[in-house]
Amino acid sequence: MAENTAQDNIQEEVARPASLKSKNKTGFYYSFLTLVLLFCLIQIGFGAILNISKTISYRAKISTLSKIRDEAENQNQELKQDIKMFSSMSSLEGIARNNLKMAGEDEVLILINNNQPQNTSKKKHKFKKNHKKK
Repeated sequence: MAENTAQDNIQEEVARPASLKSKNKTGFYYSFLTLVLLFCLIQIGFGAILNISKTISYRAKISTLSKIRDEAENQNQELKQDIKMFSSMSSLEGIARNNLKMAGEDEVLILINNNQPQNTSKKKHKFKKNHKKK
C-alpha cells in the first residue's frame, strides 16, 4: 500500500507539469484571441464612424447640388420663354424700332436729342500782336 501511494504521488507530480504546460498554452491562446478580437472591434468602430461621417457629408453635397440643379432648371425655363418671346415677329420689330432706331414702311423716324452741352466755361480769345518791321 505504501508503494501504491508513493507511485500515485509520483504520477501526480509527473502529471502536474504537463497540466501546467497545457494551461499556460491555453492561457496564451485565449489572450492572443482576446487581442485579435479587440483589434477587430476597434477596426469595426473606426469603420462605422468613417461611414457615418461620409454619409453626412455626401447628404450635404447632394442637397446643395439639388438646389443648384433646381435653380438651373428655373433659369433654363426663363431662357426658353425669352427665346419664344424674342423669336416672334412683333417682338423683333419692337427691338428693331427701340434699340436700332429703325422705322417701318411709310414711317419717318425723328430723333430728338435731349442732351444739352454742359460746357459753360468761357472761351478765352488770344489776341496776337502783329509787329511790323520798319
